[in-house]
Amino acid sequence: MTHTTGPDRDAHARDGQEAKGKHSKETRGRKKALHRRKFLGGMAGVGLGAVGAAGAAFSLLTEGVRSKAAAADGTLVIPDLLEGTTSDGTTTFTLATQTGTTEVLSGVSSTTSGYNQSFLGPTMKWTKGDTVLLDITNNLDEDTTVHFHGAHVPPKMDGGPQNAFSAGTTWEPTFEVLDEAKTLWYHPHALGTTAKQAVHGLAGMIIVEDDSDTSAALPSDYGVDDIPLIFQCLAVDSAGDIKYDQTGYLTSGLSFPVLVNGTNVDDTTLGFTATKTRNRFRALNASPADIITIQRSDGGTLTQIATEQGYLTEAAEVTTIRLVAGSRAEFVMDVTEDVTLQVVITTGWIRGGSGTFDFLTVSAGGTDTPDDLPSTLNTIDRYDTTGFTARTITLSNTGATMKINGSAGLTMASMAMISTTLGAKEVWTITNASQLEHSFHLHDVPYQLISVNGEAPTGVDLGWRDTYEVVGGGTIVIAMEFTDFADDTYMYMLHCHLLQHEDEGMMASLMVTES
Repeated sequence: MTHTTGPDRDAHARDGQEAKGKHSKETRGRKKALHRRKFLGGMAGVGLGAVGAAGAAFSLLTEGVRSKAAAADGTLVIPDLLEGTTSDGTTTFTLATQTGTTEVLSGVSSTTSGYNQSFLGPTMKWTKGDTVLLDITNNLDEDTTVHFHGAHVPPKMDGGPQNAFSAGTTWEPTFEVLDEAKTLWYHPHALGTTAKQAVHGLAGMIIVEDDSDTSAALPSDYGVDDIPLIFQCLAVDSAGDIKYDQTGYLTSGLSFPVLVNGTNVDDTTLGFTATKTRNRFRALNASPADIITIQRSDGGTLTQIATEQGYLTEAAEVTTIRLVAGSRAEFVMDVTEDVTLQVVITTGWIRGGSGTFDFLTVSAGGTDTPDDLPSTLNTIDRYDTTGFTARTITLSNTGATMKINGSAGLTMASMAMISTTLGAKEVWTITNASQLEHSFHLHDVPYQLISVNGEAPTGVDLGWRDTYEVVGGGTIVIAMEFTDFADDTYMYMLHCHLLQHEDEGMMASLMVTES
């Protein structure tokens, strides 16, 4: 198997640079947003040099920067909570894909898709130790899958490309919930159609609960003090057509609306009236490619309590939370006076959104006095990787064709395959041989960051992950242990979670067999 050893910056990269120039002329008069986009261009991950500028860049975002909306004039929509039915020890959740129309741009109808509705899907709550069954019917006119992103489930139930099911049929995966408390999500994962189906609305949140002392001490009343925030930055033309591939993104006259729980916040700051003092927010970047950063408009801190794969060892006071495509984070705020949250958008692909938006004003309304947060949220034993099996995973491209370890995973047969055994402990060096942004996602098990661009992780980066940024020319080193599940037929996936890159071939398979 051949490996691409250096960046190939031909058609894909050139188109991206040309598109960025065009986009600067088309962004609907956002002069401040355009200025910040130029300043933050490196933060889109086009090169390793962006990393060193990160702190300085974000420190400026709260100084003299205002987005277009100045006051809350809408209400945050909370996705419905899907009720399961329990019988004989199994809780069944019923989902069906469907199509419809949604105003992604104000006043313009877009053809969209959703689970049990026209756009997005309801939130599911799973409880550790329970057995769940998903009854999922495909009402699209093409194959689909439903991947439970971040869940530790058997490969046959993972919702990868091998689990694709056709129009008019039903898929019924069932498994015991082994995950501890965390925020997951679900979305399509069929070969070549993931971006198309996801950008049109097929995505929803999963909340995993457990009986830990930490969970008991945190807000957990869904929609009251436990609030989902699903972010999407999409590409839409004036007729409302949502774009999903390179050809679509390079058409002229596009808008790049920012949606929160399906509501466009480009010109609207949503409102949420807190009835409790302490409020928990679960943030998901469900964008196909763009990077989102969450911050307070007053420059204050957010108390981050979790990364994608569960609680941090202790709560961390941060000024920004940066999420690449597919990433999640949880944070809490004790709201004793009104707080406005902002989202900063930077493009992760050849073209995309930009700017700073006041997306949510949380109005103080609680009269209670919450207890102090637990001093310890979680115990995370850091890996000593001595004796771990070492691998190198190379991300590269030839034009618009994306590759892992030299192979473009456009079919199951053409993918590079990683073979390991149950119980194996491994350390992987993920090398980005391109100058493009990538978001590395591993199915099956969580991983720890060992280093990021040669530096040891600190702070929230010491938490468990399943999706992490690999900037152009950068390298991350991760470690994991393969537990519980083995199969000699069904495989997990490892891939870039920029959905276009995934569909363009940046996906490999992972076969875990009995030792």
